[in-house]
Amino acid sequence: MSVQYRLIVAKKDERVDVPDDADIVITAPIEAVTADGFDATVEFMRGRLKAAGHTGQLIEVLKSGAATESLRALALSVA
Repeated sequence: MSVQYRLIVAKKDERVDVPDDADIVITAPIEAVTADGFDATVEFMRGRLKAAGHTGQLIEVLKSGAATESLRALALSVA
């Protein structure tokens, strides 16, 4: 299973963590990711984090904390 993370920095400005042919694509705004206490699972439940792909695999990625860590790392690369 492969996951692509997309961070929305501004309109028409997305930072993407490869691969392009990922099974799951997770997209989040930079404001949510850089907020104190960011948790990808919570933001998904609030509707601020969007995802495409197999729901079961998405839940596994969220539960493992991999989505939170990867999105934070991607946000750090923007600064």
